[in-house]
Amino acid sequence: MALPWSWRRQPANRALVSHCTHHHIAVSLLTFFSYSLLHASRKTFSNVKVSISSQWTPSYFNNTALELQPYWLWNCNHLFPNAEEATLFLGTLDTIFLFSYAVGLFVSGIVGDRLNLRWVLSFGMCSSALVVFFFGTLTEWLHFYNKWFYCCLWVVNGLLQSTGWPCVVAVMGNWFGKAGRGFVFGLWSACASVGNILGAFLASCVLKYGYEYAFLVTASVQFAGGVIVFFGLLTSPKEVGLPELGTDEEGSAEEDANQPLMDDDDADDDDRNYSIQATDTDSQPKAIGFLQACCLPGVVLYSLAYACLKLVNYSFFFWLPFYLSNNFGWKEAEADQLSIWYDVGGIIGGTIQGLISDVLQKRAPVLAMSLLFAVGSLFGYSRSPNSKPINAVIMAITGFFIGGPSNMISSAISADLGRQDLVKGSSEALATVTGIVDGTGSIGAAVGQYLVSLIQENLGWMWVFYFFILMTSSTILFISPLIVREMRLLLRERVL
Repeated sequence: MALPWSWRRQPANRALVSHCTHHHIAVSLLTFFSYSLLHASRKTFSNVKVSISSQWTPSYFNNTALELQPYWLWNCNHLFPNAEEATLFLGTLDTIFLFSYAVGLFVSGIVGDRLNLRWVLSFGMCSSALVVFFFGTLTEWLHFYNKWFYCCLWVVNGLLQSTGWPCVVAVMGNWFGKAGRGFVFGLWSACASVGNILGAFLASCVLKYGYEYAFLVTASVQFAGGVIVFFGLLTSPKEVGLPELGTDEEGSAEEDANQPLMDDDDADDDDRNYSIQATDTDSQPKAIGFLQACCLPGVVLYSLAYACLKLVNYSFFFWLPFYLSNNFGWKEAEADQLSIWYDVGGIIGGTIQGLISDVLQKRAPVLAMSLLFAVGSLFGYSRSPNSKPINAVIMAITGFFIGGPSNMISSAISADLGRQDLVKGSSEALATVTGIVDGTGSIGAAVGQYLVSLIQENLGWMWVFYFFILMTSSTILFISPLIVREMRLLLRERVL
């Protein structure tokens, strides 16, 4: 007679606790703060959009700019004749960044599986910090304003920043098995939201001295973080003599912990002898190919779903401070600080929803329920009154139901997909799969940023929120086959 489902999971959970060492804690903290710093530098750009837009238009220092003589001398160092064109270009920069970021993710995942993850991550952090410094600080100090130069720098920045997420998820996947992965990764994936909060805080503190100092501070901190990662990060347990996942003494517990969430209904234990990698001929796992990773169960569906969801999440990331300042007339520094509540909601949502998915051992139903509530919260936030406390509360609720599922897909679910039985838990699939999921999501987000600026300019902010509701509903639609399958499995396990 088979043991009840909840009893079968207990050994794996005990294995997680017993195998947690100070190395696990150090790796969690280093990867957490390395990606937080990457996100902080991205958030700086969204937090100073109003200042940049003002600096790039001729009315920055004097409202009577048109009367200044000579007119050409006053306007020669400015890019746009009005704030509307400057805003559209800022949206274009967001799109350029995300497209290059998406392309970079597909490449970085493959590179991360073939080179030392620590080297790739450290190089990306330090190089990106230099590009951010050139973009926001050096150009302003030199009074050099050029649209093509800004675009080229932001393309390079997107490619360099793309090294971050596949590497940190792969490192975390090397150290933590499926036992409690939803909770661990749900809590750990708050690194992006913490980075947003850190970026907003740093920008608001120095914005009064000029937007160039916001870029200077975040770039300096990120560069220092890259140096620390290079000398301190351990990419896998074998570097300190600890057993890798699936090779420890409690093999049965770890085997159970590594059982994929995306198993087919009719899968049996005998099918698990199959592997893309020939483990009988080579004990050292090899990196799987890009097409092989795409063919893994669940990868394509979650990638398409994440394209829709990341569009919404990153629209809040890029445009929320600007929306608060533009729509309600609040000061830019106040809008930066208020936007933090969206990330607070995302942190809490990712942790709680990850814990629930661990208890159920099913991710898709938890995502679906959260996204249904997200539709309602988006509709409510679009009608938020001109009140900062009320706006902050609804914003946090919206972040809970949108940021939480986004964190789950990009971290815990990506790790699940990259450690399926078809790859025998090989770490050499983690970065590639993570790059595919996050890269596809970034393509959707890139298209979305241009559409947001276009919809806002022609139809207004209300239609932007209707667009968000449509994309959130599309996310549910893409994962609906997984929802149905996992609900059937859940009901079957409860009966047994």
